[in-house]
Amino acid sequence: MNKTFWAGVFTLALILGISVFAAYRLNKPHEVLPVFGPSADGAEAHKIAPFSLTGQLGQTVTQRDVEGKIFVADFFFTTCHGICPKMTSEMKRVYQQYKGNEQIMLLSHTVNPEYDSVPVLADYAARHGADSKQWLFLTGDKKQIYDLARLSYLVDASEGSGGSEDFVHTQNLALVDPDLHIRGYYDGTDSIAVNKLMKDIDILLEEFKK
Repeated sequence: MNKTFWAGVFTLALILGISVFAAYRLNKPHEVLPVFGPSADGAEAHKIAPFSLTGQLGQTVTQRDVEGKIFVADFFFTTCHGICPKMTSEMKRVYQQYKGNEQIMLLSHTVNPEYDSVPVLADYAARHGADSKQWLFLTGDKKQIYDLARLSYLVDASEGSGGSEDFVHTQNLALVDPDLHIRGYYDGTDSIAVNKLMKDIDILLEEFKK
């Protein structure tokens, strides 16, 4: 058998291999993230509850501002010298990865609203290069913020009334889909976990592709 014959066989095998691989990729099921937090009656998945807080520009921010978006939520305070600087650094990494993507938002809630006023948050946001259209730093009623952390985002299992002696301090980040369902939890102090968060954001972008 001559070289032309074997060249033809090789070419045919290569084309067949590429076709099989392409068919596999086209028919491969997309990875689907779980939905966390079933409702009390089990009828439907848990959703982020309605809220009304104040952003770093003094603007009112409600759940309507994030409906239809994929967003990441965390809870921090500006004077924290423990886990918060690392969390904010990792949130900034996420922000930079998706900067300009109108489908992605970040919500950072202060757990010390008595100190973290609008001007304080505005300065903090500016120091981290955050655009208020995409990365919101939120303050407001302490009880509402603490209820959001414990009962809505489910990032803190402690009990409390949101009173003067109550304090929430968690490194958990929550990933929320456009339908306000929680789709993942991540350690905001761990860069590997945050890499996984960004991978999961990409999965949601595919799931909710417009």
